[in-house]
Amino acid sequence: MTAPTKPSHNDPSDPAATPLPAPATAPAEERAAPGVPLHTPVIDWFDEHARDLPWRRPEAGAWGVMVSEFMLQQTPVSRVLPVYEQWLARWPRPADLAAEAPGEAVRAWGRLGYPRRALRLHGAAAAITERHGGDVPADHAQLLALPGIGEYTAAAVASFAYGQRHAVLDTNVRRVFARAVTGVQYPPNATTAAERKLARALLPDDEADAARWAAASMELGALVCTAKNEQCHRCPIAARCTWRLAGKPAHDGPPRRGQTYAGTDRQVRGRLLAVLREAHEPVPQSALDQVWHEPVQRARALDGLVADGLVEPLADGMYRLPLS
Repeated sequence: MTAPTKPSHNDPSDPAATPLPAPATAPAEERAAPGVPLHTPVIDWFDEHARDLPWRRPEAGAWGVMVSEFMLQQTPVSRVLPVYEQWLARWPRPADLAAEAPGEAVRAWGRLGYPRRALRLHGAAAAITERHGGDVPADHAQLLALPGIGEYTAAAVASFAYGQRHAVLDTNVRRVFARAVTGVQYPPNATTAAERKLARALLPDDEADAARWAAASMELGALVCTAKNEQCHRCPIAARCTWRLAGKPAHDGPPRRGQTYAGTDRQVRGRLLAVLREAHEPVPQSALDQVWHEPVQRARALDGLVADGLVEPLADGMYRLPLS
C-alpha cells in the first residue's frame, strides 16, 4: 500500500496527542473508531522500520506466509530464519511437502521446538493439496477448516498473504493494545473476548490499511513495546499511550507464566527426537536409553512422543520418525 502522508507524532507536548480511549470531547469519528489516532503513526513507523524478513517479500506467497506463522509460534525470528529458508527451498509448495512422509517434516523442523507444529503443517499441506489444488486458500473460513489451523493462523494468513481485514492477535499485538489502549502493563495470560472485541474495534475500515495495521502493530510489539525494557522513546504512539501517561503502573494481575526447559519432559523429548532425526534407519531402544539418565521420565517422554504421532514404535524395540 502507499504510505499516508507522515505527520509528526513523537512530540509529547503535541496538543493533539490525547491518550486512548478518546475523551468525550473528541471528534465523533474518533469516538466511533478508537483506533483512528493510532493508525497513521504506527503504519508510518512500520513503513520506515520494518525488518526485511523473507516471508514479507512478495515472492514468499501465501505458502511462505503460512510456513512462517507455524514456525514463529513461541519461537524467535533468529531461530526461525535458517530453518524457514531450508524448508521453502525443499518444499516450495504445499504439494511438495504433502508428498513426503510426515517424519521428514519433523526431521526438517530441527530444534525449533514444539515439533507437533511440523506434523500440523504437514497435515495442512496435505489438505491444501487435496481440497484446494495445492493453493493456500484465501477464504478465512476455508483456512480455518484446515487441520492444525486456529483462529490466529487463519487471520494472519488471510491478512498478511491476501491483504484482508482481520484482527490478528499474537502476544506482541496484545501487549501493545494492553498498554496503549487499556492502560495495563501486560495482557491476560490467555486471550479474552474483550481483547478480541477491542482488536476488531481498532481495525481500520480500509482492507489494505487493516492488513498493514496488523503487521505494523505486531512489529511495534516485537521491536519497541517489548515485554521487558520497553523503549518508549522510540514509540510512535508514546504520547497517546494510556499506560505510559498513567505512570506505567506495575502489573497487578495473575502471575505471568514463565517457561522452563532444563530438566523437563520437553528437554527429554527434544533429546530423543534429536537421535531419531539424525538416523535414517530405525533406532533401537538402547540408543534412546542413553539420552537421559532417569528411566521413568525418559519412558514417559518417549510414550508422549508416540502418543503425539511424532515417533512410530516398531517391533523388537525399534523406533523411527512417522511414515504415515
